Amino acid sequence: MRLRLVPKETNFDFFSGWKIWLGLSALMMVLGFASFMYQGLNFGIDFRGGTTIRTESPQVVDVSVYRGAIEPLGLGDVTITEVFDPTFDEDENVAMIRIQAQADTESVSADMVRDVQAALKAVAPDIKFISVESVGPKVSGELIQTAVLAVALAIGAVLIYIWLRFEWQFALGAVAALVHDVVLTIGVFSELQIRFDLAIIAALLTIVGYSLNDTVVVFDRVRENLRKYKKKELKEVLNISINETLSRTVMTSVTTLLALISLYVLGGDVIRGFVFAMIWGVIVGTYSSVFVASTILLKLGVKRDWSKPSNTSGNQFANIDA
Repeated sequence: MRLRLVPKETNFDFFSGWKIWLGLSALMMVLGFASFMYQGLNFGIDFRGGTTIRTESPQVVDVSVYRGAIEPLGLGDVTITEVFDPTFDEDENVAMIRIQAQADTESVSADMVRDVQAALKAVAPDIKFISVESVGPKVSGELIQTAVLAVALAIGAVLIYIWLRFEWQFALGAVAALVHDVVLTIGVFSELQIRFDLAIIAALLTIVGYSLNDTVVVFDRVRENLRKYKKKELKEVLNISINETLSRTVMTSVTTLLALISLYVLGGDVIRGFVFAMIWGVIVGTYSSVFVASTILLKLGVKRDWSKPSNTSGNQFANIDA
């Protein structure tokens, strides 16, 4: 017996409440943008600057013990990660401790670094401090610019790709869905003040790829059905296409979420922000592929029978009002 999360054949009307779906998306985007403008993002060390201390110890790195030793110092955002490398010896346990820059300073002071080293030596007497490096505000500002450019270029590349593969109406629908996903993700990070660092930028780019994949699957079926059902209205063809791909969409999203939720619960504090962004991105990406991208496509209309020349009007657009 095969497991099915949705029936094999469905006949949902995804456009009966299109005004509600688009209105909800617009409201959430406005709230996210307002939160971003009002309180901004809780930037991590990558974007705010700080100090990185690399340690080495013959004892196994216990992140919770290290964190417990540093917490009384009140240093704010502290990230501790164990470094794994197959070239390390058994007694070579390396950790990276990243400390956020304090107010009105470019990096952690030398006295504070000594306090951190003393606190760690109290719990791991054999610990060695291999290096101490600082990230100033200039480098952090360049990282912000590069991150914004990376996301913008990714969305621009998607626009060109979809335009070449399908039609410009499909491209605008897909890009609208991607912008929707990115804005909502940034908005929820601003609203909840979750730490925003380079790992979240990686999550945003992954969300763009995941949402695009979902959208392309639906759009590919739409293109096939436009050739198959030449006399059906665009709204009906879109509903048929989404229903035909619904089982695949739900199964992909649910299995991805199962893995991500496991990582969120068991993966520890280091990757929790990244995994949260991915969980949120999968949910809104699935939603936008079905309700946002397809609704934009419905409103723009598409050219029928564009794949082959015809003596009849091949430039006719089917603009069907929902």
